[in-house]
Amino acid sequence: MVYRNRRRSSERKAYEPPPPRGTSDRDKAKDALVALLMQHPFEEIGLAEIAGRAGLRLTALRAEFGSVLAIWAAHIKDIDNKVLSADTADMADEPLRERLFDVEMRRIEAMTPYREATRSMMHAARRNPPLALALNARAVRSQVWMLEAAGIAASGPRGLLRAQGAAIMFASTVKAWLEADDEEANDKAMAELDKGLAKAERWDGFMRGLCALPRCVLRAPRPRRRRPLDEGAAEANAA
Repeated sequence: MVYRNRRRSSERKAYEPPPPRGTSDRDKAKDALVALLMQHPFEEIGLAEIAGRAGLRLTALRAEFGSVLAIWAAHIKDIDNKVLSADTADMADEPLRERLFDVEMRRIEAMTPYREATRSMMHAARRNPPLALALNARAVRSQVWMLEAAGIAASGPRGLLRAQGAAIMFASTVKAWLEADDEEANDKAMAELDKGLAKAERWDGFMRGLCALPRCVLRAPRPRRRRPLDEGAAEANAA
């Protein structure tokens, strides 16, 4: 059954603070960063603050992570794994578009407990271009896995273009999700994702057609051969 038919506004759970992931030092650090992001801007959060919130010594935190951004990347990887671990047997016969829709909306669902932390990171990215580039690179890696989960090839140059396009599309979906009221958030996300997928289908079709063009059409015109000056002079004298 497709996601859009599985969950509607009346079925959604109210937002709750994220429960602890586990008792490992890595899990404690990720939970601490999420909690801090709900209260402070990203640029004001340091490793010492995370260690203190997690109840860890700095040496223990250093053994697991090299930076605050690395902790956020590990959090995003957890989201990836949660989406990839879901049972998708009911989607096997669905069109690719519906499969990707289902995957991306399951990703939104997995992100729901961390909605405020996600909002904080998006605000930070708008203020910090280098951070935005780093988050985009992480998002592209995630979307490679989302595309593969939907049965869409994401390898090679064309796959990388697809993953970048999917990352942009999903960022727009997340923006709509964050800007909506809690009661309407998933409906707004679904509507935005539908629009993004329609655009993606047109773009992918264009790329497929471009790649199918005969080689002779894509080959650059051969430059005209210029005759040496002495050859031209000899012909002129002969005339």
